Amino acid sequence: MDARAVIADHLAVSPLIPLPLTGIDVPVYAKLETRQPTGSFKVRGALSAAAAYGRARIVTASAGNHGLGIAYAATRLGVTATVVVPETASTAKVAQLETLGIDLRRIGADYDAAEAEAIDLARESGGRFVSAYNDPAVVAGQGTIAAEIIEQLDGPATVVVPVGGGGLLAGVAQALLDRPGWQAVGVETAASRGCSAAIAAGKVVPVPVTATIADGLAGNLEPGSITPGLIVGAGATVCAVPETAIRAAVRELVTQHGLVVEGSGAVGLAALREGLV
Repeated sequence: MDARAVIADHLAVSPLIPLPLTGIDVPVYAKLETRQPTGSFKVRGALSAAAAYGRARIVTASAGNHGLGIAYAATRLGVTATVVVPETASTAKVAQLETLGIDLRRIGADYDAAEAEAIDLARESGGRFVSAYNDPAVVAGQGTIAAEIIEQLDGPATVVVPVGGGGLLAGVAQALLDRPGWQAVGVETAASRGCSAAIAAGKVVPVPVTATIADGLAGNLEPGSITPGLIVGAGATVCAVPETAIRAAVRELVTQHGLVVEGSGAVGLAALREGLV
């Protein structure tokens, strides 16, 4: 079963709504992945991976949203799952995870440490490590967003995508590859530029990571990550926005549009306001 069929079996199509923006002279739309049962698009990749890997125990590391997606997918598909989160993970997301009946472990000062622990745990237990981005089934699941947008929107568009490890951008860009006039643009936080650094270097390289409100986008890439190559191969580009622009975008979305969006989800608007898209 392909990713689109898996997602259709378990998730409703998320809304695509007009987002009128003062000073922006082109139509802008928002894809409300906040309406997903876990509050994030990452449940798509989690469902795709859980379906692809059968009954194998899934082990993952997450700053919150991917872990919630894996927990939801495991519950829906009857798969055993272990989620490792850093000690700095959002308390609200950790509280949600604690209600979902999975094996939850809080280890490490940051995402990189949690990911290393999860990889070791999967190896030792004979489980399947499912990266939040460096996994073909996860990338395929995230790409179903583009398939929905194509059906919801009349005509070609630029799809602006948040970028951490690059799984969402890779999936969306690949899905748009054969669509004339469509393009994907990724947006990182300037506090963590692992994906764009890997694209520039032609391989994964370590980058400094500083504090950011867009915590879901923060962290270095796993060595050997497939996402930079997929992004380059699909012709997508990546830019970065400063913390001030992300905070302003979060405020604008809630005060002008009534949309409560975390920093990671607001980087697209921040890029528009910075003139980067």
